[in-house]
Amino acid sequence: MTKDTNSPKAPQTVKIIPLGGLHEIGKNTCIFEYDDEIILLDAGLAFPTDGMHGVNIVLPDTTYLKENRHKIKGMIVTHGHEDHIGGIPYHLKQFDIPVIYGPRLAMALLQGKLEEAGVSKQTELRTVLPRDIVRIGSHFFAEFIRNTHSIADSFTVAIHTPVGVIIHTGDFKIDHTPVDGEKFDFQRLAEHGEKGVLCLVSDSTNSEVPGQTPSEMSVYPNLDRIFGQAPGRIMLTTFASSVHRVNIVLELAKKHNRIVSVLGKSMLNVIAHARNLGYIKCEDNLLQPWHVARNLPDDQVLILTTGSQGEPLAAMTRIANQEHPHIKIRKGDTVVFSANPIPGNTIAVVNTIDKLMIQGANVLYGREKGIHVSGHACQEDQKLMLALTRPKFFLPVHGEHRMLVKHSQTAQSMGIPAENMVIIDNGDIVELSEDSIAIAGKVPSGLQLVDSAGVVHDNVLKERQQLAEDGVVTVAAAVDWDGKLVAKPEVHLRGVVTAVEQSLLQKLVQQTIENLLSDRWREFARNFDTGEVEVDWTGLQAQIEQAIARLLRRELQSRPLLVFLLQAPDAPPAKATGRRRRVTARVAS
Repeated sequence: MTKDTNSPKAPQTVKIIPLGGLHEIGKNTCIFEYDDEIILLDAGLAFPTDGMHGVNIVLPDTTYLKENRHKIKGMIVTHGHEDHIGGIPYHLKQFDIPVIYGPRLAMALLQGKLEEAGVSKQTELRTVLPRDIVRIGSHFFAEFIRNTHSIADSFTVAIHTPVGVIIHTGDFKIDHTPVDGEKFDFQRLAEHGEKGVLCLVSDSTNSEVPGQTPSEMSVYPNLDRIFGQAPGRIMLTTFASSVHRVNIVLELAKKHNRIVSVLGKSMLNVIAHARNLGYIKCEDNLLQPWHVARNLPDDQVLILTTGSQGEPLAAMTRIANQEHPHIKIRKGDTVVFSANPIPGNTIAVVNTIDKLMIQGANVLYGREKGIHVSGHACQEDQKLMLALTRPKFFLPVHGEHRMLVKHSQTAQSMGIPAENMVIIDNGDIVELSEDSIAIAGKVPSGLQLVDSAGVVHDNVLKERQQLAEDGVVTVAAAVDWDGKLVAKPEVHLRGVVTAVEQSLLQKLVQQTIENLLSDRWREFARNFDTGEVEVDWTGLQAQIEQAIARLLRRELQSRPLLVFLLQAPDAPPAKATGRRRRVTARVAS
C-alpha cells in the first residue's frame, strides 16, 4: 500500500476514468488505472429512452476496456442494483474479469445473472464482509466499509493506491435507524479522514435537495395506516431491489393478517436471495402463490408486484392495461406506488396510475403520502461525508451535470478549494497525483444498445426510428435480360401518411424504373457483341433504389424506410451462363 520511490520510471498518477454514470442516471461504471493495471468499480446498465425502439438495455462503450483487456486485474462491486451490476454479464462476453469482489447479496444476484447468460466460468465471484481488505493486482488494495442505501448489503470502498487513498462512496444515504440494523461505519471513515484521504469520489444524485434524507423506517407508520384503512385487496409496487422496503411490507402484512402473493420475476428472485441471506425474515406461510390467494377474502390479500416505473412487461403495468392473465382491478382495491419515478419514466408511471384509477382502484402515490424515501444522500448527508473523510481532492460522480455542479459547490462550502475538484463527463481521464487533479484526455464513451438478439448498431436503430416516424415503403420489380420490366412493380405502404393515391405512386415508381433502365441499361449489361451477357445486378439495384428514394422524398414529403426487391430472370440469353438471383436491400430513403 506504499508507493515505490526507488524506480524513477514508476508512474506518479492514478487514472480515474468513468465510462458511465455522469451527466445521466444509470450505467455506473468506473475504471481505476495505475501503471499497467486496471480495476473496475461496478458495471451497470441504464434503460432506453423513447427513441431507442426495441432496445432493452443501454450499456457504456467498452472500447477502452477491450483494447486494454490484458491490464484488467479485477472488479469491485459496491451493491446489487441493476445500474451497478446489470452490465457485467454483457461485458464478460467481450473480455475476461479475473475476479469480482462484492457483498453477499450482490454476489448472489450476480451469480444468477451470469449463469443465465452462460458466462459464469468467465470470472470468479468472491464475497466480502464489512472492513475486509482485498488485494487486486500488485498496486491496489480495496477496503469495504459498510454504508446505508435502499438495498441491503451496500458498501463504500477505500481504494489504497501507490499515490494515496481514494474513497468511492458508492450510492449512499445516512440512515441512523436502518431496517436491518446494519449501521453506517462512520468510525472507519473518520479514521481514514484522520490519516489522510487523497480524493473523495462521491454520489451526487440528491445534491440539489437540501436537508437530510429520511430514514427508511419513516415510511413504516404511513404504510401501516394505509394497510389498516384499506377495505379490500392491497396491491403494492416498489423497486424489486428495495429489500428494506419489502421487509417492511412483509412485516405489515403479517401485522394486518394479510397473506402476500408476489408477482414479477425480479421481485421473486430478490426476495428468495434476501431470505436465504437473512436480510428478509418472514414465515413461509406468509407468502402464497396467486392460485391460493385468489380464494381468500379481499381484506386478507396483499399483492406485491413489480412495475413501479411503468415498465411495459411488469405485472402492475399489465394489470393497468387489463392484460394480466389472472388479476383484474375491482372497486375497493387499494394500489400503492411505494416509489418515485426515475427521470424519464414519469409519463409511463402517470399513464399507469390513470388507467388504474379509471378501472376503480384507489391509487396512493406521490411524495406527500410519505410512502417512499430516497436511497441517496441529500446536502446535509453529503456534508457529513465530506467532514468525516476530509479529502484533499474531490470528484463528484453519479448524476446529471447540474447535480455534479451543485455537489462541487457543497464541497467548496466545506473548505475544499475549487481548484482541487473537476467536473467531468463519461470518458474523461482524471489524473490524480499527490499534489494535483486534472483532466488529461478522453477515451471512447458512447452507448452500446442491446436488445433480445444482441447489440443494436447505429444503422439498425436509424432504420427503426424511420419506421416509427415515417413508415415503410416496399417495392418489388422484375427485370429481364433486355433491361425491360417483366410486369408492373408492386408497391406497398405501411405506416405512411400521404395524400398521393397508391395507384399514382405505383405509376410514378414504374416510370422511374423504366426511365433508368432505358437510359442506363448498357452501364450494367456488358458483352452483347460476344453473345455472353453479363449484368451487374447489384449495381443496377443500387441505382434503382436511389432513384425511387428521391421520388418518395419528393412525392411524400417524408423519409420512409425503403425496402427494394429486384428479381432477375431465370436464365440468360444465348451463350451466357447464369442463374436466378433475387436481390433484397433496405435503404433509408
